Amino acid sequence: MEKLQLHGFNNLTKSLSFNIYDICYAKSGQQQRRYIEYIDEMYNAKRLTQILTDVNAIIGAEILNIARQDYEPQGASVTMLISEGHVPESITNVEGPGPAPESVVAHLNKSHITVHTYPESHPYGGISTFRADIDVSTCGRISPLKALNYLIHSFESDIVIMDYRVRGFTRDISGQKHYNDHEITSIQNYISDAMAERYQMIDVNVYQEKIFHTKMILKDFHLDNYLFETDKDALTDEERIAIQKQLKQEMAEIFYGRNYKLRR
Repeated sequence: MEKLQLHGFNNLTKSLSFNIYDICYAKSGQQQRRYIEYIDEMYNAKRLTQILTDVNAIIGAEILNIARQDYEPQGASVTMLISEGHVPESITNVEGPGPAPESVVAHLNKSHITVHTYPESHPYGGISTFRADIDVSTCGRISPLKALNYLIHSFESDIVIMDYRVRGFTRDISGQKHYNDHEITSIQNYISDAMAERYQMIDVNVYQEKIFHTKMILKDFHLDNYLFETDKDALTDEERIAIQKQLKQEMAEIFYGRNYKLRR
């Protein structure tokens, strides 16, 4: 792909918003509290800072400042202010997955990276849901989509909802405006084949406005993966069926963004 020769700095703003959801069933109120404590510790501000530091390496930026906070009773936030770093010639915006956690390399560009977590529980239904919102916004050559594959591997959640938008314009050396500097047809093309095989995916794209939306939900459902401190074999058949219905409804409501009445 021929390089675009720019007049001055690349003024395009590329923003990736990434939301993940992890669903579980915690039978008693005490188990729900322990689940919240467990997930809160697993994704505390220190761990999230490391994840964002790896993202920063992938997109090739220099960290200027980190603000992080664990909250009471639960939740955490991390914000990184970043600036342009050296981008190796091997890193491009060609559609394709970025590195996975075991092969993090470098580099992206400039602006900020944030993450906020939201653990919560149903008031009486036994369902607990953990949500993490991550935003990567950059100005410069490399798209934050190159960090997407790493983020999905880092959280490996039941549901993933992503939005990507390119805003503004930059000029080439002749003075002509360019409203995008890389080809993109779908966010899905930035996810590895192995990861994509595990999810059902839906796209809603507005190409002329450079707005791309993809959501993913796990294809396979195994009840064991969703029970917190509960042995499936200790449940009756009726309990297993009821819990499975609750979990699947919770996932469908989040994925489709609407409430459903539970069928008995």
